[in-house]
Amino acid sequence: MAVMRETHWPHAPLHQLARSGTYFVTVGTYGKEHHFRRADRLGVLHRGLLTVANGFGWTLEAWAVFSNHYHFVGHSPADQPGAATLPRMLGELHERTAKWINELDSSPGRQVWHNYRETLLTYRRSYYARLKYAHFNAVKHGLVATPNAYPWCSAAWFERTATPAQVKTIYDLNVDRVNVPDDYDVATEW
Repeated sequence: MAVMRETHWPHAPLHQLARSGTYFVTVGTYGKEHHFRRADRLGVLHRGLLTVANGFGWTLEAWAVFSNHYHFVGHSPADQPGAATLPRMLGELHERTAKWINELDSSPGRQVWHNYRETLLTYRRSYYARLKYAHFNAVKHGLVATPNAYPWCSAAWFERTATPAQVKTIYDLNVDRVNVPDDYDVATEW
């Protein structure tokens, strides 16, 4: 008798959220559409991410929000088994922002969000590299020359709240080899 192997749909990454910890999460819009271009839209998505994450007990340490995707580094709630709240948290954020943006664009029922990818960060260097990656993502995408100049990311907050030694440690890391699926072209108007 042949052994059946489980086949995973290639466009829906396997989510393994059994362990509590620190996660790097990337989420994109459906079709990489620029639903959140411009300051007013980015501001709503940015505030929504921070508000909903806080409401679900997630502690975000780094984030970057763009016209068609976002990243964050966050600690799952200590009082919950694993990171099981992540799908519900993202679901609430995506439902709220999709309804808002669809009403704004007179496009009821349009699919706004696609899937997400998460990585459990288990090594200090990997954690630090993802912090830098999130802080510097607007620079990577060519939107600003310095990370603290982009208002919808955590770099300016990080530079204000961390010690100079912590900022230097994170910002001096080489993240050229960090494997993050980030093939998004972002809208330049913000």
